[in-house]
Amino acid sequence: MKAANSTAFADDVRLSFVTSLYQKRGTLFAGMIAHVVTTIAVYMRIDDPFYLYAALALFIIWNGRNIDMMAFDRLDKTKFKLAETLHWEKRYVAGSLIAAFVLGTVCGHALVVAQDPFAELVTISVTLATMISVVGRNFGSRLNVDMIILAACLPIMAGLIMARDPYMALMAVLLLPLFLTTRSMANGVRDFLFNAVTSERKASEIADRFDTALNNMSHGLFMLDGDGRIEVANRKAREFFNLDANVDLSGRILKAALRLGTRNGVIARENFAQINEHLDRLISGREDRSLVRLDKNSWLEFSARHRGEKGVVLIFEDVSARIQSEKRILHMARFDNLTGLPNRSWFKDVVAAKMAKARPDQLLALAVLDIDDFKHVNDTMGHVSGDKLLSAIANRLRSLSRQKFVISRFGGDEFVLFLPDVEDLSDLNRTMDHVIDTLRGTYMIDGHKLFISLSGGASMAPVAGAQIEDLHIQADLALYEAKRRDKNRWTLFEESMNQLYTERQRMKSDLREAIRTNSMDLFYQPMFNPEGKRIAGAEALSRWNHPQLGPISPAVYIPLAEEMGIIGDLTRCVIDKAAQECATWPDNLFVSVNLSAFDLGDRAIISVISDALDRNNLAPERLQLEITESGLMNDLETAQVILTELRAMGLSIAIDDFGTGYSSLSYLDMLPLNKVKIDRSFVSNVTTDMRKLKLLRGVVHLARELGLEVVVEGVETEAQLVLIRENDCADLIQGFIFGTPMPKGAFSELATKLSKQQVAAREQLQLPNSAKSAR
Repeated sequence: MKAANSTAFADDVRLSFVTSLYQKRGTLFAGMIAHVVTTIAVYMRIDDPFYLYAALALFIIWNGRNIDMMAFDRLDKTKFKLAETLHWEKRYVAGSLIAAFVLGTVCGHALVVAQDPFAELVTISVTLATMISVVGRNFGSRLNVDMIILAACLPIMAGLIMARDPYMALMAVLLLPLFLTTRSMANGVRDFLFNAVTSERKASEIADRFDTALNNMSHGLFMLDGDGRIEVANRKAREFFNLDANVDLSGRILKAALRLGTRNGVIARENFAQINEHLDRLISGREDRSLVRLDKNSWLEFSARHRGEKGVVLIFEDVSARIQSEKRILHMARFDNLTGLPNRSWFKDVVAAKMAKARPDQLLALAVLDIDDFKHVNDTMGHVSGDKLLSAIANRLRSLSRQKFVISRFGGDEFVLFLPDVEDLSDLNRTMDHVIDTLRGTYMIDGHKLFISLSGGASMAPVAGAQIEDLHIQADLALYEAKRRDKNRWTLFEESMNQLYTERQRMKSDLREAIRTNSMDLFYQPMFNPEGKRIAGAEALSRWNHPQLGPISPAVYIPLAEEMGIIGDLTRCVIDKAAQECATWPDNLFVSVNLSAFDLGDRAIISVISDALDRNNLAPERLQLEITESGLMNDLETAQVILTELRAMGLSIAIDDFGTGYSSLSYLDMLPLNKVKIDRSFVSNVTTDMRKLKLLRGVVHLARELGLEVVVEGVETEAQLVLIRENDCADLIQGFIFGTPMPKGAFSELATKLSKQQVAAREQLQLPNSAKSAR
């Protein structure tokens, strides 16, 4: 590439030199006049017709050359190639060669033939004078210079030598340095101009490259001289300040460019002075880099490169996108993406700053708010609607926070409030009541009216010695207490809650250990036929006997296990132990185990049950699974798939607490059920309330029409049992009338005893029949 460029450049210069030969034809015309007049004057002096012919020849040659030059003028030389340049150079050389040869011949003729002093003096003088044009006009072609010198000088030198005069011969020798000097001077002029043109072209090329590089920079550039005036401003700089290309910035101070940018609306007028101050610090060397704000959304970052006394180069780029991105990242790091409220991290920073400025005796408070039954909103309307509800509550909180507290969303449906200056407990009561009342109420979410209430917990302490983490823990404990009571209220932290929290944490740890070591006990409540003579099976109920606290109610530890996320581990322990103990019972008995909502959403329960059956060699039909409507609400589709696979394995599926939910009837058709367990609420007043009896009969009839067995729960009195028998309302009875939940040993003993009685009864029935057969 470099060689090609060099060749093209040399060709371009050669064309320029050749073109110079065809220009300034006035000197040629003047020379032709001098030559013709000289030859005619010699002719008139010595009356030699040779000079008349020479004058005519010089005139004809000039006209021929003039026609050739005009032809050259008409050509489009921008398309010339090297061959065409050389062609026209040779044509010019041919013309000048002929003219020079005629002049030289005229001189030689004067020396050899005419031998007239006047003719010799005049012709040689004119010819030597013509040599000046070799230097001044014909330097553009080395070949042309050589041809003119040879054509003009050789005839003169030959004439001097042929004169046979030693002095004349000496003059011929002395003419040689003159001709060589003329040649050298012409070549020197040509080489000098060639180098000058070459240097200029190279400088221009470098300047073009520099200009191209500057104007294609992604950064703007101002080059200032030692007086702070603009020497160079690239295209990007003009674009940044919205300057037209015809605006000349050279020699202007930088402030002038800033004023133009302000006039063009790029720089906000209120920012002009500050920008100018920043740039002054850069130019003076007090700073190396500066971030400059042009207007609300535009930023430039300037950096300075000092050139000593020669000035400074300012390079700048548009960093608006970077600044906006940094702002978004900072906002994401500090604020909740859903609600726009401060997140946990930023909330702690703000609170720490406010606490640092507060008086030591100043009271502050921290409150935690939680939406009551928010999970129900997500389950019934979807998480998108739940998110919209959170945003709506955040908007109400935001309107309150303008008063005197800081708010934050810590995640989920938990909102945290910090009150930096509380007068007393009465003030806190008024504030918290106002917050709860403001947030409580109706919200329109996706066209649905939702009545929402919140529960809260708060902790109050003086600034001196207060720790935000401790206040948060205490507020959480107070919130838990508010939810434990009735919800839709707030509670102030009390020290007794701390003890309850400690005990609760201890209970969590102990529960985890009890499940891990499989030390939970199982009690069994039997299911009888309505006559009470045959036991069909039992429901396995977990029991936890704490080493120090004694028996813990399932109503306490089962929600605790769900909260801890270990309810699945508890289910696995119950299934394994129930299968193990059922395998020791008579073969006609089954065991029933409850599944949680977590189990019905986790396909791993299938392998847990399958492994338990295989490990204990228990037939699938001897294991019954009980589900509740609440356990189906989280993910009904997954629950259907899991229950269908379990039913295909041979297990029985029963829906527990039937009739207590809104969708119980629909589940009878949707799920692969074998049994329904009618809730005790249908039995409690059945002996005194005929409507209850009719409802019970209707539910039983519906279940049997669907091919389902009926288990009635909660039968406690003889009257209830008699009524159920008379109306044929149960296939199995489960209740205190036949037995309370009992340990495995007691149930095993009962099951064995009843099994033996049933065998004996069958044998007694068979003896009379055998006697009749013998007769």
